[in-house]
Amino acid sequence: MQEYELTVLIHPDRESELEKALDTVRSLVTTNGGKVVKEDNWGKKKLAYRVSKQDFAVYVLMDIELPAEAPLKISNALNISDDVIRYLLVKVDAKERARLEAAKKNQPEEDSEE
Repeated sequence: MQEYELTVLIHPDRESELEKALDTVRSLVTTNGGKVVKEDNWGKKKLAYRVSKQDFAVYVLMDIELPAEAPLKISNALNISDDVIRYLLVKVDAKERARLEAAKKNQPEEDSEE
């Protein structure tokens, strides 16, 4: 199993039914042999440019684990989804992630006193 980051932009009209749209994405991952490790909802944000005639989208970042053949199947399904207007599926370099997390832990706290 490989680690991936999946960022999905959910159609803003689906915001009231967000959990249903996310359940669809989660089930897509699990039916293809993967698992959702972590999920982070960033909320509704303004897009840098119009996508599918929309100026806003609900951003959700997922850390997932997938077998080798699953990313293509997930990409094909997300391409035709009405709930997802854009997505980005990126393979995570485990060594780089560990290095960044170690650097974050070793970084001193900034003082807000001036």
